[in-house]
Amino acid sequence: MIERYTMPEIGRIWEDENRFRIWLEIEILACEAQAKLGNIPEDAVKVIREKGDFEVKRILEIEAEVHHDVIAFLTNVAEYVGEPSRFVHYGMTSSDVLDTALAVQMKQAGELIFEKVDSVIEVLKRQALRYKDTVMIGRSHGVHAEPTTFGLKLLVWYGEMLRNRERLKRAIETVSYGKISGAVGTFAHMDPFVEEYVCENLGLKPAEISTQILQRDRHAEFLAALSILAATMEKISVEIRHLQRTEVLEMEEPFGSRQKGSSAMPHKKNPILSERISGMARLLRGNLVAALENVALWHERDISHSSVERVILPDSTITVFYMLEKTRFLLDGMVVHADNMRRNLDSGRGLVFSQSILLRLVDAGVSREDAYRLVQRCAMTVWNGDSDLLTELKNDAEVTTHLTIEELEEICNVENRLKNVNVSFKRYGLI
Repeated sequence: MIERYTMPEIGRIWEDENRFRIWLEIEILACEAQAKLGNIPEDAVKVIREKGDFEVKRILEIEAEVHHDVIAFLTNVAEYVGEPSRFVHYGMTSSDVLDTALAVQMKQAGELIFEKVDSVIEVLKRQALRYKDTVMIGRSHGVHAEPTTFGLKLLVWYGEMLRNRERLKRAIETVSYGKISGAVGTFAHMDPFVEEYVCENLGLKPAEISTQILQRDRHAEFLAALSILAATMEKISVEIRHLQRTEVLEMEEPFGSRQKGSSAMPHKKNPILSERISGMARLLRGNLVAALENVALWHERDISHSSVERVILPDSTITVFYMLEKTRFLLDGMVVHADNMRRNLDSGRGLVFSQSILLRLVDAGVSREDAYRLVQRCAMTVWNGDSDLLTELKNDAEVTTHLTIEELEEICNVENRLKNVNVSFKRYGLI
């Protein structure tokens, strides 16, 4: 991934230094547990804890020769520890270290992402309240439908982000499991206490059952939560891209005083952040497919998942973290053109009141079919000419047989259509 797209605090989670540090802690904790069981001398554990260390460069040198990352790591640790190193990795298999450490890394990354989600939620809440009564046109199929408010649009995103928060919370819990159950997961050479001790001290739970690995439905759920979160941000970005179109111009992304929009056209202000977010969401969906493919492995394990996870887990967590930061920045600094919102609403020349007229005619005793025919007749005249709906309704003798001029004017008042805006805000406890 391009360096400027990464966030260093989450990127460090996936660096070799952090990964090997977690591996070392797992091995030391396992030795401590074995000592408590009387299987390893306490003095040996003390030496392992005090002298245990590694050098990333040296591990990679050894791995280049032995072609096994855990063996290379253990060999390097032994160079620091000396004779007591014979007790390190006692009764364990590589996946005990790899999968448990990966769980710690996913938990670390997930918690940082969780904090970013909260920051986006706070901005959405503030902006939804700020624009609660800012009237604009609601669109379906890209066509003017009925009046709404910009605050309601933001509140929809707020609610969806709350659901993302809960999904992510559950996903973090799902991946926060470790396993120290040995080859094929039978505890043949390992007391289950070791697994319980290691996991507890790492902030994990021991898997209820494992094979030689933790089951990859856990990892797929984590990627699914990230992918849905990315899809929500794409949803927001697509809306912003539409609203920033020149013909619409109801809102814009933040645009710096020294920012340039085009190498050829100096007037351009392009929605580049929203477009970037849309593109990155595609990456997340692709990574989710790879995570789902990892669920089915041969028998008690194979390592076809391993190479995939070395790419999709760092890339997905770093990408989502970045997307959240840019989404927060975008929503916090967006430029809202309330006047253009009202202008675009009014450009429909009252067609947005067609349903309200239809329902009032039904209330007046007209059949729904006849009411629809009457309103559509007037609406099509507006569509095909330069009149407005209220004028056409007032001039339609069949309509005025059922509704007075005063009633028509009252119906075609946008404020009367938005009297229940506060309902959804109250449901979220925001007012």
